[in-house]
Amino acid sequence: MELIVHWLADLLAAVGVVLNGIPQGIMAMTLGFAVFPTAFSFGLAALVNGVAGSVAPISFQAESLALTGHLGKDLRERTSIIFFGAAIMLAIGLTGSLTRIVDILGNQIMAGMMAGVGLMLAKIALQMTKEQRNFGWLSIALATVTYILSKDLVWTIAISVIGTSLYAVFGEKYHATLPEHVTARKFQFVKPLVNVKILRGALSLACLNIGANISYGLITGQMTGQKPNPVNLNLLTSTQALADFGTSLLGGAPVETIISATASAPEPVIAGVLMMVIMAIILLMGWLPKVGQYVPSASIAGFLFILGTVVIFPENAATAMHGSMGTIAGITLVITALVDPFTGLLSGAILKFGLPLLGLGI
Repeated sequence: MELIVHWLADLLAAVGVVLNGIPQGIMAMTLGFAVFPTAFSFGLAALVNGVAGSVAPISFQAESLALTGHLGKDLRERTSIIFFGAAIMLAIGLTGSLTRIVDILGNQIMAGMMAGVGLMLAKIALQMTKEQRNFGWLSIALATVTYILSKDLVWTIAISVIGTSLYAVFGEKYHATLPEHVTARKFQFVKPLVNVKILRGALSLACLNIGANISYGLITGQMTGQKPNPVNLNLLTSTQALADFGTSLLGGAPVETIISATASAPEPVIAGVLMMVIMAIILLMGWLPKVGQYVPSASIAGFLFILGTVVIFPENAATAMHGSMGTIAGITLVITALVDPFTGLLSGAILKFGLPLLGLGI
């Protein structure tokens, strides 16, 4: 009986994270990403986690999707950014350089970059709202009220996306026709494009993932209650990079590290693997595109706004400003928000190491 209860708890945790990922999967479709090949990213990660016993799963991540959509103007640019970003992260994961990068730059500068990403997400949410005013503002209102009442991101994304979609369908007879390459259950090779814009975008995505893998990965590990932290950051980084590396060549969406409720399940490894297998089945069967026709892209605006302004920005901004590197971390934050994560992180690194060489300080 106890075993059945454990398995039921694992299943419920897995289903909860799947429900959290579906709206972000829909967001991926609105950006032009094909969902069928993305299923194999989930399959690969499920296999690696099952064999290695890793508790940290990967899924659709609003931050990386929003950033990629912001940096690339079409599918080829966006998949190229993901491809080269994954190549960078794979090199970092295989060489075990992830924690070294953070040690060199320092927690304050990394936190400044992450806080800047929070402001970027809020800005992207408002841009979505300008394009679909009724849907965007309704989504933000629902997300704000839900988060104030529940303090729970799962409820926030569920209520804001479902509520906005119901209004869109029944109030304004909304029905979108998704591009054929998004819904097709077949493979289509997308040749990577190389130029300065793509490489800068790839570096920006890599910078975001460095911060997310460490913060989200360690938080997921802490949720298990196991000590020392059971998350292998290098394995997590390599798995995520390999998943993105392959799917990007087929027009698929990026899947990244998330804070996963499966880590608090009785069997966190099994729950995480189960979540990724369920998501892979949903994508392979073509169920997500059928739902996506009735979900306006701006329905995710409320979740992005809350995620950026309430969840990511305050904590990271506080970490960035508290300490001797506060001014440099603040500059990193502002430049990240105005330009991109790579430029912000690069600016912070130049100021940290360049000013002492000149005999200056901030």
